[in-house]
Amino acid sequence: MPAVPNDVRPFAALDDVDRAILTELAADGRLPNNALAERVGVAASTCLTRTRALRECGAIRGFHADVDPAAVGLPLQALVSVRLTAHERAAVDAFRARSVRLPGVVSVFHVAGADDYVLHVRAASGDALRDFVLDHLAVDPAVAHTETSLIFEQVRGAG
Repeated sequence: MPAVPNDVRPFAALDDVDRAILTELAADGRLPNNALAERVGVAASTCLTRTRALRECGAIRGFHADVDPAAVGLPLQALVSVRLTAHERAAVDAFRARSVRLPGVVSVFHVAGADDYVLHVRAASGDALRDFVLDHLAVDPAVAHTETSLIFEQVRGAG
């Protein structure tokens, strides 16, 4: 196991305070440190130190604004399932590396089952979504099959 800096704990070593911080930030990533500290029952300085350590160890991967896709001209969302032609690690890793850089890709999920990946994609229109699939996936020799599912509504869960 690689060395871990003294102020960074592996996930298994997270305690109840760390988990409480993660829970509160998952619900509201803009929560000020003093309010976060109060909610989890620790001093503000302790909360700040722990939050920094949680970022450094990767438990907190980032802070994001939940922007309505329509506000940025991408009102259409879809999940595009992708089945690869080959499953050697190099081919899988190469597809993942390419797919995260494709225009409109929000998330890439490596999944179990008949398909290998699911891409969450945003597009300006049905034509733009079709062009995305045809121009970036259908022509990729690593891709054997795609299936596109339109997202009618997205509701964020509590978890």
